[in-house]
Amino acid sequence: MYLNFYGLADRPFNTTPNPKFLYMSPGHREALAQLLYGTQERKGFIVLTGKVGTGKTTLLHTLCQRLNGQSAFSFVVNSTLRFDELLEYVLEDLGIAKGGDSRAQRLISLNNFLIERERAGQNTILIIDEAQNLDAATLEQIRLLSNFETPTNKLLQILLVGQPELKAKLDLPELRQLKQRVGLRCQIPPLTLEETRAYIRTRLRIAGAKDLGLFSDEAVVRLSAYSGGIPRVINTVCDHCLLFGYADQKRRISRQIVNQAIEYLEAGTRPQPRELNRPTARFVRWSLGTLVATLAVVALVLRLDSTAMTFVQSIRHLVMP
Repeated sequence: MYLNFYGLADRPFNTTPNPKFLYMSPGHREALAQLLYGTQERKGFIVLTGKVGTGKTTLLHTLCQRLNGQSAFSFVVNSTLRFDELLEYVLEDLGIAKGGDSRAQRLISLNNFLIERERAGQNTILIIDEAQNLDAATLEQIRLLSNFETPTNKLLQILLVGQPELKAKLDLPELRQLKQRVGLRCQIPPLTLEETRAYIRTRLRIAGAKDLGLFSDEAVVRLSAYSGGIPRVINTVCDHCLLFGYADQKRRISRQIVNQAIEYLEAGTRPQPRELNRPTARFVRWSLGTLVATLAVVALVLRLDSTAMTFVQSIRHLVMP
């Protein structure tokens, strides 16, 4: 709707995890480097944490792109599955024939696939998103998958990705063996104010915008404060800002438009400008004019000093056009 108005070739603030729009903040860059290192060096278990909406899933899709052709991936996004259901999902995702209905037979099929991949010099990576939702029993069964190994290499790299609660879950006494096997930990912090500004400009540039300063400095400050540096929240507010700006034919997004978008998201309705109707405005102006005239008469009768007279004159200039 607003693409042509702002000269955009694509929607810059979609909330889908498109690696094309990934902004590499220092935190994202460091996390991606650690993920690449951990998977290529076969560290076994890797844990990635970050608050909801910080871009973990987008970073994982970027990782898959970087390792495309070098590794096979199973990307589990439903962390409410029981272990047997999760195992069935992984086999299907990797294109492995089940080889039977029992857990033992499925594990044998997975082991044979991993060995074949190892002989071909290729890696296999299991990514489990929203891993903080997994119960302790399922996590313990996942730990046992790391037993697929040769004397020199792990055959399966396992990435546990989740919100900060995942770290607390891994501290449970019954998961101490899993915690000991974590070879690498990384996290994604929220964006700072300057990173938020760069994030918005980066996404506008990728979307084809010619004016990268479309959002004013005051608007960016308000966005940063409201979002807490969470990219998903920034995307949602910015998308509404562009919609409101287009509706009002505003070429630049101001702090006022950001406030309108935030109020809309919070309350569900767009605030209307509070303007006086013409009869009310005329009445207010007449009343103020009467007040000024009265004050002037009082000033002359009482011979007020220059300070009081200046006060009266200032009011008159405000009221009288």
